[in-house]
Amino acid sequence: MMRVYLPLLFVLLCGMSLLTGARQISGYQLITLSDDAWLTLTASRLPRLITVSLTGVGLAICGVILQHIVRNKFVEPATSGGLDAAKLGILVSLSLMPTAGAGSRMLAALLFCFAANVVFIAIVRRIKFTNTVLVPVIGLMYGGVLSALAEFYAYRHNILQSMQGWLLGDFSKIVQGHYEIIYLILPVVVLAYVYAHRFTVLGMGEDMATSLGVNYLVTSAIGLMLVAITVSVTVIAVGAIPFVGLVVPNLVALYYGDNLARTLPAVALSGATLLLVCDIAGRLLIYPFEVPIGLTSACVGGVLFLILIVRRAQ
Repeated sequence: MMRVYLPLLFVLLCGMSLLTGARQISGYQLITLSDDAWLTLTASRLPRLITVSLTGVGLAICGVILQHIVRNKFVEPATSGGLDAAKLGILVSLSLMPTAGAGSRMLAALLFCFAANVVFIAIVRRIKFTNTVLVPVIGLMYGGVLSALAEFYAYRHNILQSMQGWLLGDFSKIVQGHYEIIYLILPVVVLAYVYAHRFTVLGMGEDMATSLGVNYLVTSAIGLMLVAITVSVTVIAVGAIPFVGLVVPNLVALYYGDNLARTLPAVALSGATLLLVCDIAGRLLIYPFEVPIGLTSACVGGVLFLILIVRRAQ
């Protein structure tokens, strides 16, 4: 049943996203493609729809990859320090190379995010947790330290106020010519599907993966690199968006299980759908103004996160 309704819901939300905004576009204008409607559609609405959808797909997929590597359902970039490390990497690149473009900032965010994920996994592997809920708690503490370092670094370089503005998830500035970096998520999705079976085996543990012929360290490194690319691209393009990679894989697993070769399309489509819901809600709550999607996704994702924790504790 979900396989039928989810694509239909996604298509419906795509249509709503194209029609929703400060400038009204009727369905008739969209069909006839008047000059004003065409300009608004191609310059703003369509790039925004593509960016929202690909961001949701990328964050959901990198969340499920991390969960299989760490073997914990409550892990994603926002609860493992990766998102905060990407922020720190961008700030360092801005201070060292003020004229650097998006590519240089993305590379710095990628390196910091990858290193932070490696450290987090090393911490989790060294400490034997009896309660799975403690793993994201450690991750949040670890991320809090990295976030504090980022804010202190921004304070020392007098960019604290601007940092708080442009690192908050926001799609309102997405226009033609300023979103194309988001297309880097497409090869990440392809590689994630190619390695889906190996990531599933990683979720069984290192010993089982090795016995089944999977190189645990190499496959984990590939997964962490895909996560780092996705996080760095989304932070550069739209800012920090938490909880999508946490709640979507868990909700999909309730219906389809944990075999990524079978569930990855549903995870990707569910991530795009959830982020479209948050984006449309943010545009309608105080219309014609917008609530940044970083706030709406945090509210929705935070509630779902608490529900998942309570459900697991019972």
